[in-house]
Amino acid sequence: MAIDLVTRREWGAREPRGSYGRLNSTKGVKVHYTGGQVSPDIVNDHAKCVAMVKSIQNHHMDGNGWIDVGYSMLVCPHRKVFEGRGPHNLPAANGPGLNSGHYAVLGLVGNAGLTQPTDGILNGILDAIEYLRDKGGAGKEIKGHRDGYSTDCPGGPLYAWVKKGAPRPGDGGGPQEPQPSPAFPGRVLKYPPVMSGEDVRTWQRQMRARGWSLDADGLYGERSREVCRAFQKEKGLPVTGAVDRATWEASWKEPVT
Repeated sequence: MAIDLVTRREWGAREPRGSYGRLNSTKGVKVHYTGGQVSPDIVNDHAKCVAMVKSIQNHHMDGNGWIDVGYSMLVCPHRKVFEGRGPHNLPAANGPGLNSGHYAVLGLVGNAGLTQPTDGILNGILDAIEYLRDKGGAGKEIKGHRDGYSTDCPGGPLYAWVKKGAPRPGDGGGPQEPQPSPAFPGRVLKYPPVMSGEDVRTWQRQMRARGWSLDADGLYGERSREVCRAFQKEKGLPVTGAVDRATWEASWKEPVT
């Protein structure tokens, strides 16, 4: 599933008071919770999620004196990922001296009220992590805030999930089987024209997983065509630069190492 991103403009973020420190890459991501009470009502009312994200930004800016909300991304029970400081920008929530090592992703659970992360929150956190890996050079580590700083964050339930390896809900946390080829979308992805859609993004992600340098932006442009042609040549397929059924199926034929 593509990330359900709520941009700063969409959630009504305040402008930062200054310039962020810049990051080229990080070791990975640290997972956080609010550390306070979270009303269970947010599970059934997304407007309350938006209000909560705004209140967190206000607290960080007006209470902590930070230039902006301290998290890179914030995730609500509806699997929506709110843009905080975003990729390549130094977070502030990990603790002094620890912010350059990891991005910071908050799940909207607390130490009272809503304490157990929903599947939507867990999936959203993983969506945010994949986004930060793709767009911000985040490494493979997934840790809790407490792994680097003396705190209870991200709380017992969320930290237990992190310690299990942060599995997707329903996968049991064990080794994942190689993914079968998704159904061919029924249309040839080709350039020109530039085509966009989730099937384009699905193919781009698979090619990235196979080691090709390619943005999973959902746009079948010139770089996608270049990768397609090289892949077709590698697999002994007609070199057309268009992802037809044979190319699509070959993209998933061998396990990704």
